[in-house]
Amino acid sequence: MARSSGNKNLSKDVQEAIVRGRINGMTNKQLAQQFQVTVQAVGQVWKRYMINKQVVVAPHPGRPVSTTRNMDRNIVRSSREDPRRNSTDIFKAVNSPIEPAPSRRTIRRRLNAHGLFGRRPVKKPFISKKNQKGSVAWAKAHLNWGRKEWAKHVWSDESKFNLFGSDGTKWVRRPIRTRYSPKYQVATVKHGGGNCMVWGCFSETAMGPLRRVNGIMDRYRYEDILESTMRPWALRNIGRAFVFQQDNDPKHTSLHVRSWFQRRRVDVLDWPSQSPDLNPIEHFWEELERQLAGVRASNADEKFAQLEAAWKAIPLSVVHALLDSMPHSCQAVIDAKGFATKY
Repeated sequence: MARSSGNKNLSKDVQEAIVRGRINGMTNKQLAQQFQVTVQAVGQVWKRYMINKQVVVAPHPGRPVSTTRNMDRNIVRSSREDPRRNSTDIFKAVNSPIEPAPSRRTIRRRLNAHGLFGRRPVKKPFISKKNQKGSVAWAKAHLNWGRKEWAKHVWSDESKFNLFGSDGTKWVRRPIRTRYSPKYQVATVKHGGGNCMVWGCFSETAMGPLRRVNGIMDRYRYEDILESTMRPWALRNIGRAFVFQQDNDPKHTSLHVRSWFQRRRVDVLDWPSQSPDLNPIEHFWEELERQLAGVRASNADEKFAQLEAAWKAIPLSVVHALLDSMPHSCQAVIDAKGFATKY
């Protein structure tokens, strides 16, 4: 048992027992061993007794604790049941007519004391169990693919960007080193509104075009992007043997678009559903978001100009680094059993 370094935390009963021991002839060392305190602490208790002729316990400084142990347990339990609850939600959940109601600030202090700190959650898409298995299977099949194997592939995706700011900041309380635990992530759905939608692609040889999407992206508009933007660029940069990657969005897999692939004899990479962590283009969207954070755009035209300039400035070395890291991404998906990863 660890010994106390002083006598501030010794109760009055313990200090009185130490005094009785000294009166009965016990040494400071013997008393220190008996009560698991330091010899100096025993000496200080005896010295104060000799001065005051009685045991005096000084009151603890500061305000007394306003919550009971039972209330503290309820506060922590409420947060762990739903990490997205804020202090107001927890206040409503633990409020009891038989105990004093803690303040919101007290609730936050109790949570911090238990290692539950408010942090921004990682936003990752909801992934069904079926799609988790599909992602793991795909990752295992492509685990050893390097830049050479991906050389003829065209990676694509679309994303939306707000003119200014974000979709709103949400917080979650979680222990340290649990950032990518599924329990502490916020599930998202793609393209829920926004002001500027873009489609982009790239390959091992170059960054492809970034095209603005006006209106709703449907199968007809997507076919136009494939015909007038993607295919000409891919033929110039890779040749006829290119393989096209896309996610399993309904407009991408519609009969109308599948017919276009057949007519144009374009090979499409088999892709697992709900697996953005495997698509390296997601890193480019994050990079654009980071570069333009806090940059105001007065309209969608100006926003697209900002996005396009940042897109064209991405060096080829970043592309190569992302493709070289694909084995790590695949391994991370396997280790996470299909759940979201840090990639």
